Amino acid sequence: MISTPLKGADPHEYDHSHPDLSGGWLRASVFGAMDGLVSNIALIAGIGAAGASPQTVVLTGAAGLVAGAFSMALGEYASVKTSNEQVDSELEIERQAHARNPQGEENELVLNFIEMGMTEKTAQFAASEVHQNSEQAARIHITQELGVDPDSKPSPWIAAMSSFAMFAAGAFIPLIPYALGFESLWLGLATGGVGLLVAGGIAARFTRKSWWKSAVRQLFFGAIAVTATYLVGSLLGVGAA
Repeated sequence: MISTPLKGADPHEYDHSHPDLSGGWLRASVFGAMDGLVSNIALIAGIGAAGASPQTVVLTGAAGLVAGAFSMALGEYASVKTSNEQVDSELEIERQAHARNPQGEENELVLNFIEMGMTEKTAQFAASEVHQNSEQAARIHITQELGVDPDSKPSPWIAAMSSFAMFAAGAFIPLIPYALGFESLWLGLATGGVGLLVAGGIAARFTRKSWWKSAVRQLFFGAIAVTATYLVGSLLGVGAA
């Protein structure tokens, strides 16, 4: 027996729910945390392999944390802002097209609805209903043609702040042993590796994928970067000596 949804509730609330995917914070947070971890682990690996003192390693890691966090935040803001402006620009194009040729735009929507699986009669009726409101019609055209919802654009400020905070947090993890008074590069790298595993596992929680596969994947990617910079640092250190 199928239960009836509660009156006034969203159609699926009686059975399941979805997180808000429009804020832009998840992608920025995951990207920021992973980038902070990988870039700073690799940075101190290269500096340490070159023979730098623990104090120099800490200073370099701290500089990388600050510079990277601001760079990530500014980059995220500019990227999301530009993407949103592009959506607004395409929406304006649809408004103008509707004003010039409303019937042609309605016919185009009919074809889109048919491709979705509607019968021609249903598609014509639905398109006619949609085009009763020119503004709503333009927005639905954008959604159908570009796969984006102009009413659900991510916030550039949320993306920037999420990226800044998570990059800084990720970049600090390999520096934790130094902050506690240890001066072992390998302990810092090991701490960073644990951070990659944890971050990968947490990210999988939001995507409902295997946590251990995500964790191992992030550790593997980080290991590639660390190995490369460590080898470069070793070669430069030998050359400098």
